[in-house]
Amino acid sequence: MKRTLAAVAAATLLSPAFALASTWNVDASHSTAGFAVRHMMISKTRGQFNKVTGKVNLDDKDVTRSTVEATVDVASVDTNEPKRDEHLRSPDFFDVAKFPNMTFKSTKVEKAGAGLKVTGDLSMHGVTKPVIFETSVTEPTKNPWGMTIRGVEAKTKISRKDFGLTWNKALETGGVVVGDEVEITLDVELIQEQAAPAAKK
Repeated sequence: MKRTLAAVAAATLLSPAFALASTWNVDASHSTAGFAVRHMMISKTRGQFNKVTGKVNLDDKDVTRSTVEATVDVASVDTNEPKRDEHLRSPDFFDVAKFPNMTFKSTKVEKAGAGLKVTGDLSMHGVTKPVIFETSVTEPTKNPWGMTIRGVEAKTKISRKDFGLTWNKALETGGVVVGDEVEITLDVELIQEQAAPAAKK
């Protein structure tokens, strides 16, 4: 009798209605990693990486159990200026031949007001540093094809010198061509991973 009750309880807790944790995959065709950096001390140059992949394990009841992993194809950098993009791919900057990917892996997820604070390790250009993303997540909804989706926006700031990206040129009037602080904004669409159908007995 005890075994029967335990089996019923386990089946109930594992049923979709009681599933608290869910897995979400980044929809690469609707996701970008954007950045902005000061140029000539007077304006900001903006760009993005067009190839982003990743996975989020989200526990809506206890967000501290959630995890985030993401990978950016650095060669997909796009600043709307081909010559500048080639320079960014070169050893002066990202050196994509040697360091093709930028990765992020969370170490802590916690509530922060109406959003989340996601702490993790950002690896770029052969260097790994802790960063904190201020993150907002939309409520799930259905797209026209029946898939459950959510939107995520995450922002942080880093020092490019911390990651060995030190190329620069001095200006005659003082200052430098490229600023050190880089603003990073992730605009990501997530698709909920469907559970595999139970095997027929």
